[in-house]
Amino acid sequence: MALQQANLKRNVPIEVQASDGFVTVEHRHNVLQRMNQIMPSIIAKDDTSKIVGYALSMPPEFGAEVPELHSLFYIINSLEYKEKPLKDYAYYVMGQSCVAAGFRGQKILTRMLNKHREIYSDRFRLIITSISDKNPRSLYAHIRAGFVSINSFHDEMTNEIWHMLVWDWHKDISS
Repeated sequence: MALQQANLKRNVPIEVQASDGFVTVEHRHNVLQRMNQIMPSIIAKDDTSKIVGYALSMPPEFGAEVPELHSLFYIINSLEYKEKPLKDYAYYVMGQSCVAAGFRGQKILTRMLNKHREIYSDRFRLIITSISDKNPRSLYAHIRAGFVSINSFHDEMTNEIWHMLVWDWHKDISS
């Protein structure tokens, strides 16, 4: 919760947002606890066991509980991927990812994303997320890890352009 608070867009100076990134959603503790009971998120710790990164696992059924993500789930329900409705794939959403200042640039996000793949690729084909145009550092890091942009949309709630990204863990499968 402290890492999320420190990196919320409203708490990050505007001149730092594009270079260091930010998170948009202020997840409620009780929702995070329930999400983790169903599908544990991935965290990174430093050598003192302090959490320095996280990549949240959000099963689709939690979409209704996070108002800031309603537009994301609406888009998921309206898009196709490889000529099939996106919502018909076995997928989950990365509800947010963050790496603490002082630990960025060490590929911690890439390692957390690879851990997602290691743990969940036998149950899911896709991991989906959306990233603001105003957060190029995060966008680049996710694309470098294997995500591809399949759509972009304007979110009236944030008044920003968001990129819908998927990481297809079974790219070699035609359907």
